[in-house]
Amino acid sequence: MDDKKSIRRSFYLKRKKKYHEVSDNFFFFLKKNLEPRIKNKKKNISLYYPTSYELNILKIFEIKFFKRFNFLLPVIEDKNVMNFYPWKTNDILYLNKFGIPEPMKSKKIIPDVILVPLLAFDKNKNRLGYGKGFYDKYLNKYVRKNKKILTIGVAFSFQKHHKLPTNDYDFTLDFIITDKGEI
Repeated sequence: MDDKKSIRRSFYLKRKKKYHEVSDNFFFFLKKNLEPRIKNKKKNISLYYPTSYELNILKIFEIKFFKRFNFLLPVIEDKNVMNFYPWKTNDILYLNKFGIPEPMKSKKIIPDVILVPLLAFDKNKNRLGYGKGFYDKYLNKYVRKNKKILTIGVAFSFQKHHKLPTNDYDFTLDFIITDKGEI
């Protein structure tokens, strides 16, 4: 089995080479999975600001269904702890130490839905991130407290790996949405 470092490198290069904008069908799969769960309540959904050839999730603002959500973005804080803060498309963003745009810190909010970026995934809904463990730590901490957090991996279909190596700290997602459908 490949180690995580070599899989990361391979899938980063693959994503860079095969990157493309997704059609609105991508958001249909997302809407289909969220609609029965929200029941007309205003929910907090965390996005990520796409960098390094990540799937551009920001097109979500163009879809009418998603107007009912409050949007959040992650912020990396002291001791490499990640939290989520409100963000609107016209709000100013600041670059963190990794060069990733973050909103201004205000009131921390625990999301109802978390859209999780990834480098690779497998059929068991395991994800491989960048190796710092920000999402795994956050999800392992808060899903234990709040079982209602829905975790959705976001990826291109070509990011699927046959079987990812995992350990006790890795968090398994509820499902993964790709440009070709859902896992």
